[in-house]
Amino acid sequence: MAANMATASTVIGLSSSSLSPKRTCLSSGFVKPIAVGNPLRQARVSGGRFTCNFQRDWLRRDLNVIGFGLIGWLAPSSIPAIDGKSLTGLFFESIGTELAHFPSPPALTSQFWLWLVTWHLGLFITLTFGQIGFKGRTEDYF
Repeated sequence: MAANMATASTVIGLSSSSLSPKRTCLSSGFVKPIAVGNPLRQARVSGGRFTCNFQRDWLRRDLNVIGFGLIGWLAPSSIPAIDGKSLTGLFFESIGTELAHFPSPPALTSQFWLWLVTWHLGLFITLTFGQIGFKGRTEDYF
């Protein structure tokens, strides 16, 4: 009995199905057969290459952006608008206060963290808008 089962090419219980995989193509009036392949290799209008309108020089290496962005943030953040003090002044004052007890870090309840995050967030937003709006050519603006 064991010899008969070892030589059989079909699986018992599945009648005549064999262990070798068969590919069947199903088709109907609603479904068209498509060639399945790598979607990255399908022919495109650009000859198979992906095209994109993203500018490769989005991070402009123009120092005018950094310079004008820094001035554009330092000027308004230096206006004394918070109890007669400026945001830059409060931030630098908190740095001095925290450096007074240097080896120990600032406490989580220290005002230093508020001024740090606020000042740098404003600088980041200003520099980001500078990257977006500044064309990198000063002759367009002057």
